[in-house]
Amino acid sequence: MPDTPTFAPAIYQFMQIKRVHTCTGHRASVYALAPGRDSRHFLSAGGDGWIVEWNLDSPETGLLAASTESNIFSLCVLPGSRLAAGNMNGGLHWINLREPEKARLVQSHKKGIFDLNLIGNRLFSAGGDGVLSVWNTETQYPETSIQLSAAALRCIAYTPERDELAIGSSDTRIIFLNASTMAVTGEIRDAHTSSVFSLAYSPGGNTLLSGGRDAFLRIHSLSENGNWIRDPRSPDLAAHLFTVNHIAFSPDASLFATASRDKTIRLWDFRTGQLLKVTDVIRHGGHVNSVNRLMWTADVLLSASDDRTVSIWHAG
Repeated sequence: MPDTPTFAPAIYQFMQIKRVHTCTGHRASVYALAPGRDSRHFLSAGGDGWIVEWNLDSPETGLLAASTESNIFSLCVLPGSRLAAGNMNGGLHWINLREPEKARLVQSHKKGIFDLNLIGNRLFSAGGDGVLSVWNTETQYPETSIQLSAAALRCIAYTPERDELAIGSSDTRIIFLNASTMAVTGEIRDAHTSSVFSLAYSPGGNTLLSGGRDAFLRIHSLSENGNWIRDPRSPDLAAHLFTVNHIAFSPDASLFATASRDKTIRLWDFRTGQLLKVTDVIRHGGHVNSVNRLMWTADVLLSASDDRTVSIWHAG
């Protein structure tokens, strides 16, 4: 089992995190979170095929916004009250929330769609078949597909400053592309010792965080010649006990949070790379199964879990 990271006790004690509410109702693991109609609403989706809308002002009851017959792995909000939802079989559901019964399913990937990212009017999907596809959100069909790996593509990150995509692969690589041309511009080999499960660019795009199945968190920064290199802030010990499933920056980018199969959420100081806080079941009412996804919205942090719940946290 990997070692746990060290941290400064004084900083750890100062940082506070409190569970505000736990949203219940899903009948299977929750894998995806997405923004709702405004900053007080959000969406969740998971293994039950349900897409549920929640109101932060009255989170006791969720509203079933749409449903599919497939496990949903990824979710993306599109303009005009529309959604794209990637399923475990490699299909993409196109859903209009005004007419959810008219949802359209297009099969593209041969295996599950693990992540989605909208850039302008193009939707990028990362498939378990190692293919990155670009979809036209009006025609709802893929325009371009590129085979990037023989292994699964697990995550997508984008920075507009360089119009750059970073793709995390189960072959241990992070692959970089120009988002407009789809040209591969570089890669980090052996970014992790196993699958790269999560990626997040910092605001400004000069730092890239990666999380792996090896439980490590890596911090990468740009060198003077524009190449990605290991950042001095990058922890030398495992950040979690098991897979780092997701990484999310706080709105002011002073913090970032990591979610793991070890059932915890960990909060980090972005400036120093210092671990600040770890949630657990006893002290914080944390999750009892894998934490799969995170999202900051309004003044709270959301976490989705295999325990079929979404928790709402206040951190500060």
